[in-house]
Amino acid sequence: MKTFQIIITAFLMYFPLHGTTQELVDIADFPSQFEYEMRYATPDNFIGEVMYDCSVCLLQPEVAKALLEANQYFCEKGYRIKLYDCYRPLDVQKKMWDKVPRPTYVANPYGKGSIHNKGAAVDITLVTLEGCYIEMGSDYDHFGRESHIDNYNFSAEILANRKILREGMQKHGFGTVRTEWWHYSYRKNWSFPTLNEPLPCQ
Repeated sequence: MKTFQIIITAFLMYFPLHGTTQELVDIADFPSQFEYEMRYATPDNFIGEVMYDCSVCLLQPEVAKALLEANQYFCEKGYRIKLYDCYRPLDVQKKMWDKVPRPTYVANPYGKGSIHNKGAAVDITLVTLEGCYIEMGSDYDHFGRESHIDNYNFSAEILANRKILREGMQKHGFGTVRTEWWHYSYRKNWSFPTLNEPLPCQ
């Protein structure tokens, strides 16, 4: 654990704490094992269209550090984080809002926007260390009561899985939103600027 902390701390020293997408960090560059299913780089999402030109998870350096620590915590418990979404350009947020203008599930880009637009939020679930599915009660981006964190009409197994995810993320500085069990915003998200630069796809 100590070696892991030294590695990520040293890595982050080379990055500023906020700014443009050039200053965001790619979580794939860090010494940690995540699983990836970046839904908006595929048509398998609530819009039904490809929204991202590539599958990449960019975050503010401070947020990336906290997520790495959270993943290490879960790994020690027999799980690892599966990533669905990270930084999202504001223009993509506008396209989502045009299709589904429902602030319960899609943040209004003409108001405060989404914390994803700051590179300070992640959409995630847990899988086993072997990459096996963990039941959470609904699919990612399901717009309905089944996705709400205050819905306890589930089996003991599902409630326990959600609790493990929630407590682990809260322990590392992430907060929840009521309607999406998969969404976690970093506690200091207000200090980061809203960004609209495209993903750095080659």
